[in-house]
Amino acid sequence: MTLDQVDIRDAFFDQLYFRGLNNKNIVILSADMDAFSLRKFSKDFPNQYINVGVSEQNMINIAAGLALSGKTVFCYSIASFATLRCYEQIKVNLCSLNLPVIIIGAGAGFSFGYDGPTHHGLQDLSSMRLLPEMSILELSSNELAQKSVDFSIDNKGPTYIRLDKGPFPNWEEYETNFEKGFRILKPLQEINLISNGYMSKVTLKVANKLKANGIKCGVIDLFRIKPFPKSLYDEVINNSKNIISIEESCKTGGLGSALSEIIAQNLAKCNLKVIGS
Repeated sequence: MTLDQVDIRDAFFDQLYFRGLNNKNIVILSADMDAFSLRKFSKDFPNQYINVGVSEQNMINIAAGLALSGKTVFCYSIASFATLRCYEQIKVNLCSLNLPVIIIGAGAGFSFGYDGPTHHGLQDLSSMRLLPEMSILELSSNELAQKSVDFSIDNKGPTYIRLDKGPFPNWEEYETNFEKGFRILKPLQEINLISNGYMSKVTLKVANKLKANGIKCGVIDLFRIKPFPKSLYDEVINNSKNIISIEESCKTGGLGSALSEIIAQNLAKCNLKVIGS
């Protein structure tokens, strides 16, 4: 099986397994969640894995205590529950102390569409952007998921990772630099499409269809949403006449809002269209 046939959750947890093999300070807390590779981690490293049950508030409290004891903690639950159900605990117990806890929100957007609105991850990105200490990643490919493990461990502070489900592409041909925070999937044009997560591969398909109809668009994968990449303004926004942001999250406070803030604050001479929920 090649990397582009692997469920993005397994790509992430496989990499975390290898890090846990050599680093006994890595601990995973799960709110009764599952993934094939996570089962392997829990079986082989029972002292580094705790299933807290459907109890996200308690999960964050336990994570804070473990982090204060020198552990690097990964908390895993459905995106809407991993953020909004325990928002006060994240704000007070993690961010106010700037603790090395990585929250993995599974099922970004409508990944769990058949489970109803309680499981739709639409407001998680907006809410996490409000927390000054929180870094945010949204993963669009399997090799990016693997590399995000090392970045989040080295980040030494609270991090939120939006993790989808199902097979994702392997985009090794594109440079991945977490300090830069974005990558150009198609060369810049007068119209540029900015996206992330699941919607990046959808946006690539849209750009190809538009090209077949004589409309050329650049495509940018903005995978580090916070802190917002400073070079995105100089390299992309300042060289665009029209930008369209495409996201699988709430337009209020999401990717489009982040771009709006940068464009307005820098008086950029480009138009912005936001497509989202």
